Amino acid sequence: MNLKKYTDYALRVLIFTGMKHEGELASIKEISETFSISQHHLGKIVFELNKLDLLETVRGRNGGIRLAKRPEEINVGMVVRQLENDFVLLECFDHKNNYCVISPACKLKHALNEALQAFLHVLDQYTINDLITNEDDLRQLMGID
Repeated sequence: MNLKKYTDYALRVLIFTGMKHEGELASIKEISETFSISQHHLGKIVFELNKLDLLETVRGRNGGIRLAKRPEEINVGMVVRQLENDFVLLECFDHKNNYCVISPACKLKHALNEALQAFLHVLDQYTINDLITNEDDLRQLMGID
């Protein structure tokens, strides 16, 4: 299973903003510098997370971003499902482009679908809060106070 960089970066944004004190704002620039991700790309991700009501954006000179919900209310499995546009593991998962001759009798697709569901089930057991319980270590690695 390979998640898109977009999803990876979105989770990093949620982790970063989840470590801010309540009401404290983060900036795209500081997240960009911390993770070496382009500000332009992060802007798209922040826009999407805002549309999903996971981030709140504050405009203006002293603006920035912050979580729209408490970290314990943001489920990692839900975030992954929202940001990944497909979970096509093999050709047979794509009904429009499946030309595999053994597909009607193949047991592999069922095994892989079961594995995919197990993967998502595990992610459903975690929130952003669970990912920041080692906040001191994360802050040190990110170089933030």
